[in-house]
Amino acid sequence: MSTVDAASVELSDAEHQKQLTRAVVASTIGTAIEWYDFFIYGIVAGLVFGQLFFPESEPLTGTLLAFGTFFIGFIARPIGAAVFGHFGDRIGRKATLVTTLMLMGFSTFFIALVPTYEVIGMWGAILLTLLRFVQGIGVGGEWGGAVLMSMEWAKTNKNRGFIASWPQFGVPVGLFMGNVVVLGVVLAGDDQFFLDWGWRIPFFLSFLLVLVGLYIRLGVLETPTFRKMQAENKIEEAPILKVIKEQPKEIIVSALARVGENASFYIFTTFVLAYGTQYLDMERSFLLYGVMAASVLSLVWIPLFGWLSDRIGRRKMYIIGSASTAVFAFIYFAMMESGSASLIFFAIAVSLLPHNMMYGPQAAMIAENFKGSLRYSGASLGYQLTSIIAGGPAPMIAAYLLATYNDGLPVAIYVAVCAGISIIATLLLKDFTGKGIETDQDYA
Repeated sequence: MSTVDAASVELSDAEHQKQLTRAVVASTIGTAIEWYDFFIYGIVAGLVFGQLFFPESEPLTGTLLAFGTFFIGFIARPIGAAVFGHFGDRIGRKATLVTTLMLMGFSTFFIALVPTYEVIGMWGAILLTLLRFVQGIGVGGEWGGAVLMSMEWAKTNKNRGFIASWPQFGVPVGLFMGNVVVLGVVLAGDDQFFLDWGWRIPFFLSFLLVLVGLYIRLGVLETPTFRKMQAENKIEEAPILKVIKEQPKEIIVSALARVGENASFYIFTTFVLAYGTQYLDMERSFLLYGVMAASVLSLVWIPLFGWLSDRIGRRKMYIIGSASTAVFAFIYFAMMESGSASLIFFAIAVSLLPHNMMYGPQAAMIAENFKGSLRYSGASLGYQLTSIIAGGPAPMIAAYLLATYNDGLPVAIYVAVCAGISIIATLLLKDFTGKGIETDQDYA
């Protein structure tokens, strides 16, 4: 009998399967809601925040400043990872996930109430920044728990990549929902309607989604791995400090392995909105349709590549994705600047394919590298630290390169360099595909 089975011996096979299914569904839906909240900020920031909160700046400068407030959420994510990683390893995955969902939901709802520059001047941008910071803390604590809630219910070592890919699946769901809602508001009225108050509607809707997520998550049991640690009195007093002391290499290398994935994602889904409207003179709705298509295709690709990583190995799948991202970046910007609406739409729609080759196996690859008693803390830190060096700065760096060179080629080079960093870092991670991760002895 495996260690995980021993921890859940009170459950029959049918009950265990039911809990696994419920955990996967709860993680995926909760993650989708959290990422909906996080993404609608980026979508709206790319479309109108420059005009609403920095109206005295030039359009490109206003966009850069809007992306600056967007970046604040990424700075907060490692803080959320540290805070909620500690509690996730101390009091459990479930309670921590419920808390992060509530924090994210309330901060997003209050963004809908922030007055613009016209009403309270720069205080609007300050309030926006503070609420974005709280958003970042919430999403920073979410990812690790969602992945572990699914992965630690797995009964064997053979399908962790596939199971752990489902919380990742929540990302394109959240992206799709965000784009659908924003697009619906855009189509419901004219530009002035969207500028006046239409942009607030997606943030208001977050409150209803959070209620749904809470209902689902409250019905899930704690994971067998955490209950086993409780039963054996192996809960760490200060898991964050211990994982930094015992597994610093895994934290740093995990963060660097995500650079290509994280940078490319926010360029292809967030920067593209400002790039398309201001540089290519495309309609907002056209760009949103393209990003929606990319998110729909991701619903297939993410679990597919998670499943494939169980067959060919996590590390190999990830390196293939990193290399594909580097090559695709040049193809992407060539198509975007072709002048053909069909090629532009196609470029946006397939832009997340190489990204998803990394994102599908990523959750398992990172989480597997940390001991069970430190896993929430270590995986969360490794995952979220990338937001400071890649995801957050990426739209700003891309906007700066575009403004400086008036060409997408430098942006493509930037994406390729980030992908190269991912390849080198991934080679330094251990590959636990098909191996045990239930006890600390598995890491000896």
